[in-house]
Amino acid sequence: MGDSRMLCDRLIALVRAGKKRATCGPLADYEAGKDDVPVVGRRDIALDWDGNPVFVIETLHTEQIRFCDVPEELALAEGEDETLEGWRAGHAEYFKRNGGFDPEMMLVFERFRLVEDLA
Repeated sequence: MGDSRMLCDRLIALVRAGKKRATCGPLADYEAGKDDVPVVGRRDIALDWDGNPVFVIETLHTEQIRFCDVPEELALAEGEDETLEGWRAGHAEYFKRNGGFDPEMMLVFERFRLVEDLA
């Protein structure tokens, strides 16, 4: 989760607090084989920055949507920001750091539930 220890720790805390119930990534990353596209019902073990298991999540819903079309409700389900504008700014910077950003880029959004905290 995240691209730094600090962000990873923050995202883990948000999931544990019940604030983060969604995540997204560029469709291009999935098409390049960096990860499997999430499917409803799949369970994953999330890892901390050191590679230790922290919790089990289950995919509840997935959708593909352009960055510029992400509605506020979906963006805020990620739990990282208070506004759509904040989500857009933070995620644009994240995507720039991790391969590139285009407001028209396709994203894979995943809604999930926390199944088990492994702490």
